[in-house]
Amino acid sequence: MNNNYNFPGSPIYSNNKPMPNQTIAPNYASDLPLEQSYIENILRLNKGKQVRVHMTFPDSVEFRDREFVGIVEQSGRDHIILSDPKTGKWFLLLMIYVDFITFDEKINYSPEFVPNT
Repeated sequence: MNNNYNFPGSPIYSNNKPMPNQTIAPNYASDLPLEQSYIENILRLNKGKQVRVHMTFPDSVEFRDREFVGIVEQSGRDHIILSDPKTGKWFLLLMIYVDFITFDEKINYSPEFVPNT
């Protein structure tokens, strides 16, 4: 049985060095914008502001429609973290259930996302 497999796109090596004339795949990522104005990025630009996150949980009878009020602490592709200074509670909210988010002040926004540092 031959265990020497060369998969398409795999470089061929000789003495731990790539053999000459091996093509390198182009880097298309450099042609794309670094970030776009997704909800997570807009929330990052507004970190520290109070928001109202309106959510619907379709499989729940008891908690179908909920509103969470708090300070934007962090956000990611699939979640928002809020803190409520009045109660001391922290909320980890899943983006999949977000209907919309309201602010009581002007929203910081940029089509080309530049994160707060």
